[in-house]
Amino acid sequence: MTTEHPTSAGWRDFPRYPDPAIETLDPRFEPYRIFSAAVERLYTGCRWSEGAVWFGDGRYLLWSDIPNNRILKWEEETGAVSTFRKTGAFANGNTRDRQGRLITCEHGGRRVTRTEYDGAITVLMDQWQGKPLNSPNDVVVKSDGSIWFTDPPFGILGNYEGYKAESEVPQAVYRIDGDSGEVTVMTDDVLGPNGLCFSPDETILYVVESRGVPHRKILAFDVAANGRQINNKRVQIDAGPGGTPDGMRCDVDGNLWCGWGMGTAALDGVLVFAPDGAAIGRIALPERCANVCFGGPKRNRLFMAASQSLYALYVNTQGAPGG
Repeated sequence: MTTEHPTSAGWRDFPRYPDPAIETLDPRFEPYRIFSAAVERLYTGCRWSEGAVWFGDGRYLLWSDIPNNRILKWEEETGAVSTFRKTGAFANGNTRDRQGRLITCEHGGRRVTRTEYDGAITVLMDQWQGKPLNSPNDVVVKSDGSIWFTDPPFGILGNYEGYKAESEVPQAVYRIDGDSGEVTVMTDDVLGPNGLCFSPDETILYVVESRGVPHRKILAFDVAANGRQINNKRVQIDAGPGGTPDGMRCDVDGNLWCGWGMGTAALDGVLVFAPDGAAIGRIALPERCANVCFGGPKRNRLFMAASQSLYALYVNTQGAPGG
């Protein structure tokens, strides 16, 4: 296992307080800012960072570097970065199940896997009705133990983030029952399903529609009381011209913290939306942000997987469980 020290940690020589990279767009964002907390670059040297997930029991963060075909590990105590896993999987989204095991979406294997306590890999799903999945992208686990993931074709469009192949099943959002393993298509009516997360009370499922027209969108669905159906599809957030939402997570107040950007300084970073869909805050990064998660002992540190780097920022809120 190779271990590296952070490269160019800090990304600015002399951060200012309050950090000008953190922008209030609506007064509702002010309570979530910490005066003396600045954006930190923890590591750089990736090709495309994705799928950050926090392991509080080990005080470390895992995230995917998809084109380099590896999952990286950042240690909170030392700042050391090492290769957690390097296989042919082209891992993308990651989360933990309610037993603490790593759940991973794999472009290369076109599957969703679980890493057992002893390191063994269990395949949770790799086909639908006898045909291979497209390229599972992002994943969350609900409090009932069910695993929800998106399956767009992005990882089979070429040989950079997976292996080029033809799509054989519709793009969809799937649910794997935590007890029986039964699979259900929750919806196949999303154009390019990408990032997803639940509201804190799990009554709403948010899904990024990354091929939406004329603009990309974040959709909202009501989750049935039994947790097995969704309905009332609606546009929660219209990303507007050039807007590119990707991975996202909710905080305990129901705000959405969304990776954002399209290669321009005006868009790259994280946008924060109130539960009513209004943009209330922005974290500017020098790179497009693909995905986020909350971590740290109090789940009050936002980790941002952004293009070639991993960033972090302490915020005055906590991530909702399950992300």
